[in-house]
Amino acid sequence: MELFDVTIIGGGPAGLYSAFYSGLRNMKTKIIEVQPVLGGKVNIYPEKVLWDVGGQPPMQAQLFVQNLVNQANTFSPTICLNTKVEQIEKHGDIFVITTNNGETHYSKTIIVAVGGGILNPIKLEIEGAEKYEMTNLHYTILGLERFRNKKVLVSGGGNGAIDWAVELLFVAKEVVVIYRKDQLTAHESQVEKLKEHGVQIMLNAKIQSVVSNDTKTAIEQVIVSQNGDIHEIQVDDVLISHGYNREVSLTFADDIQPMRKDDYYLVGQGQCKTSVPGIFGAGDIISYDDKVNLLIGTFQDAVLAVNNAKKYIDPKADQYGMVSSHNEKFAEKNKELLEELFCKAEAASL
Repeated sequence: MELFDVTIIGGGPAGLYSAFYSGLRNMKTKIIEVQPVLGGKVNIYPEKVLWDVGGQPPMQAQLFVQNLVNQANTFSPTICLNTKVEQIEKHGDIFVITTNNGETHYSKTIIVAVGGGILNPIKLEIEGAEKYEMTNLHYTILGLERFRNKKVLVSGGGNGAIDWAVELLFVAKEVVVIYRKDQLTAHESQVEKLKEHGVQIMLNAKIQSVVSNDTKTAIEQVIVSQNGDIHEIQVDDVLISHGYNREVSLTFADDIQPMRKDDYYLVGQGQCKTSVPGIFGAGDIISYDDKVNLLIGTFQDAVLAVNNAKKYIDPKADQYGMVSSHNEKFAEKNKELLEELFCKAEAASL
């Protein structure tokens, strides 16, 4: 039996920073992630530019994820991908984690960092629509270039849909937005950008049916119902942003059930502790007063969760990890980085 100090369930920003910080605190660390890649929900918007990460220049989400992954690997945690946690039990002082592949994992503490759960996009409810997912029916954008000079219909009015519509303004030939309600719910500044660019926005509208091309392989026309009227819209691509079905990725044995809010989010007991000693939360999954639902808040959650996991294992341990500017764990790494920077500067001067 291989026993870990902390097992982090979830490989998004909260889980990745938890892995880095637990390594800094000399904890034997494991990450269990249900997806085939790390990064969590940020992977849904790989080309979106992030501006609100402290001390970082604006960068695309895919680069931000790669930076997080590199940082998480600083202290070589064990990482299990394509692995879904199904049950958590406690045997004595040890948490026993059972996964979908029949494996069993053992840990002294657990940090739950599953965010909003396993997110599956709500599909277009039209018979036969799934056959177009291989061509021009999309539920996410993995690259903007494929939409260059195309007419794109975006269905949805929340932040996700409108953010995508704004991104498409700079590559697509034309963008049309339809939304089933009488008012868009996205941030006003983003909606204003669409209006400034003259984007056609159809409210109280929904997709009634689609018409395929001659080869029956792609959508060439969308039939939209709006206040009883029918509109036929020629399209090159259709992007659906109707939200996500959330699947809870783990369950707890009856004797260690943490308190939940709204049957999903864990209720924080202060400093990212849950009602179960030894189980902590970080990121979107943990709910508490004055919660900051931004990346900066996620990183603070991770630090609090790790520090308290460390104290749970060893009550005599320091409450906080030593800052990196004084931490001996980084002495050799700093030397390597400085040598690398020196070599680059010397090469540039030649």
